Amino acid sequence: MKKALKIGLIVLVAAFAVLQLFRIDQTNPTVNAAEILDAAVEVPPDIQIILGRSCNDCHSNTTIYPWYANIQPSAWYVKDHIDDGRRHLNFSIFNTYSHSKKQKKLAEICEQVRSKDMPLPAYLWVHRDAVMQPGDAEALCQWSNLSIASLERAGDTK
Repeated sequence: MKKALKIGLIVLVAAFAVLQLFRIDQTNPTVNAAEILDAAVEVPPDIQIILGRSCNDCHSNTTIYPWYANIQPSAWYVKDHIDDGRRHLNFSIFNTYSHSKKQKKLAEICEQVRSKDMPLPAYLWVHRDAVMQPGDAEALCQWSNLSIASLERAGDTK
């Protein structure tokens, strides 16, 4: 019994070591200033702070990969969440979205933070600074509603 446990432990350690050979790509795509959120709508400094603290790691091409993104299998989990976040909303290419998609995504920002679906609870386990502070969700909702109205007034047809 003791020998089987020892062999099992050695196999697990070896498997973990081999997993470390499979790295994720931590290269961020290039950011074009004409395509970012700020090029589409005005983003006040207080909103930039909230987005930077709670959203940008998964919803922009300026991700700062945490230390645990270098350890498998957690790195695969992190990379999957970042890729999924960028697919749903990417502030780095926001100005390339169609007029209706921009409005929809701005409305979804409000919905997601109000319902506390974003930031993801799993992200908040490690990133305590990303927790929405009192008033943050309401500030984001007010800003997103103003931005939707601004897009309407501007007649953005992109």
